[in-house]
Amino acid sequence: MRASFVLSEVRTGLRRNVTMTIAMILTTAISLGLLGAGLLIAREINQMKALYYNKIEVSVFLKDSSTKAQRASLETELKQSPEVSSFIYENKAQAYQRFKKLFSQQQSLVTGTPPSYLPASFRVKLKNPERYPIVAKEFTGKPGVDSVQDQGQVLNRLFSLLNGLRNATITIAVVQALAALLLISNTIQMAAFSRRTETGIMRLVGASRWYTQLPFIVEAAFAGLIGAILAVGGLGLAKTLFVDKTLSGVIKSGILRPIDWGSILVISPVLAAVGVLLAGIAAYFTLRLYVRS
Repeated sequence: MRASFVLSEVRTGLRRNVTMTIAMILTTAISLGLLGAGLLIAREINQMKALYYNKIEVSVFLKDSSTKAQRASLETELKQSPEVSSFIYENKAQAYQRFKKLFSQQQSLVTGTPPSYLPASFRVKLKNPERYPIVAKEFTGKPGVDSVQDQGQVLNRLFSLLNGLRNATITIAVVQALAALLLISNTIQMAAFSRRTETGIMRLVGASRWYTQLPFIVEAAFAGLIGAILAVGGLGLAKTLFVDKTLSGVIKSGILRPIDWGSILVISPVLAAVGVLLAGIAAYFTLRLYVRS
């Protein structure tokens, strides 16, 4: 089989159906871009879980009216609790300093929050963060305690939001992928029909079906590869123009992790493989089902 013949047929096919090819590439690019966004979100969620779950603290907030004796009693109970790994006491001034540092990128929030609003607390690390309900039950209602809060609850809400965003993105990507498959199928049928005379002559002189169909499969796979490259470029643009700028405050405050270029590079081969295989397999089955000659 001559590679030069296959490549010349691919060029011919792309040139003859240029508008359909462009539509196929763009549809594939959008589908792969959404799939890539879903993979990036899933990757970020996993890394954030690994990072945050080791830093989860339980905050035992104290009433402003709590006395030294009540704080000393709570400290003794924390030391004796088998669930507690370590703890520190943070007074109102220290809590406000930490609040200012945490939200340094959101000055309106900092200036609008009086220092007196932030309560003193015991910040507690548990040996097993999943046993938070036991600790909460133990300290809730104690003299001097206003409330007990687990950072894991806040993180779970954040992760639920991100999981929903990931699932919605992947769902839209699947719908787009179906549209891309139909478009690839139509494009290949049209390409095969427009070149039916050439392929018919080749079959008459002894060319195998595989030999005559390979240029169409390569043509679709090439379009899938271009779509994957555009999808990776789109993800890079979205990172630069949207994520890095629009979410810069949330990222700098440490609530969300930045999306680095390494993550995009990691998923790029996956998108390229999916694009090439998706288009190639769709073309193969289209030719097997609809093109008999």
